[in-house]
Amino acid sequence: MPDDLTSKQRSHLKRLAHPLKPILQIGKEGVTDAAADSVEDAFRTRELLKVKVQNTAPLDVREAAAILRDRLDGVRVVQTIGRTAVLYRPDPEEPEIRLPT
Repeated sequence: MPDDLTSKQRSHLKRLAHPLKPILQIGKEGVTDAAADSVEDAFRTRELLKVKVQNTAPLDVREAAAILRDRLDGVRVVQTIGRTAVLYRPDPEEPEIRLPT
């Protein structure tokens, strides 16, 4: 799915993500199946999350975010800042986050 968020929607999601702590760290193994599964599991209980890419990872934060976006249905990359990626996926049945239009 392309990152089809408007600048207003992206700004809204960035504000919501600011206080969040990373739920997963990508290390020297890169984006493994287990890492992708952990992100998938996290999206079952939340719509917005942060993923941290360690210095030892074989890829940078943008590459890791793109891999997760491509491997998981409906995931959008809100932003990458430093070594942290903010990912968003609305709940298919009952989305909690209302995006501005």
